[in-house]
Amino acid sequence: MSDSLDAIEIETGPAPTHTLIVLHGLGADGNDFVPVCEALDLSPLGAVRYLLPHAPVRPVTINNGYRMRAWYDIIGTNLVRREDEVGLRQSQADIEALIERERNRGIAPERIVLMGFSQGCAMTLQTGLRYRDRLGALVGLSGYLPLATTLPAECSDANRLTPIFMAHGRADPMVTIDRAEASRDALRAMGYDVDWHDYPMPHSVCPQEIADLNRWLLRVLA
Repeated sequence: MSDSLDAIEIETGPAPTHTLIVLHGLGADGNDFVPVCEALDLSPLGAVRYLLPHAPVRPVTINNGYRMRAWYDIIGTNLVRREDEVGLRQSQADIEALIERERNRGIAPERIVLMGFSQGCAMTLQTGLRYRDRLGALVGLSGYLPLATTLPAECSDANRLTPIFMAHGRADPMVTIDRAEASRDALRAMGYDVDWHDYPMPHSVCPQEIADLNRWLLRVLA
């Protein structure tokens, strides 16, 4: 088991009953989504633990090999034509190790949520749809489905019914909305329950999105 990911940890009270693992985007770190976690009010569920891991530092090809925090390499502007499968699968193993750690701390898998933005969204879908036991929910913000061609053979039957929240900005110049819509449609064609939202924003998060996500989480985790 990998213990390579350092993570920020926030608990809303003693003895948390749920864990949200929140995965940041390219070039950011776990601090990036602390304000979003602080804006969520999941108190009807009980105390919540937020884990915000930092991705490894690696060279990113599209940024001239500059080293930054990234869950995997981005080789070109077409996000799916040439994918860093090795990097995706290594980060998947690291995130699975975080899930195992939470299980060892007494959080049942169906009370664990994977959530991510951009590259973190890709890692949420990469990991959550393949994880062997049922997770509570998957949240993909401003991202897309990676390694889509391998998913039918690798997806976990346990997570066939796991609810998925996907949200995207209609003016996103980084991950264009058609890429996200194609990912949504591919997941729905496989039978996944995708709750889709789009907003008049760029590659970012907006207050309405957080409010919609808050309501959805309370509903699916109740």
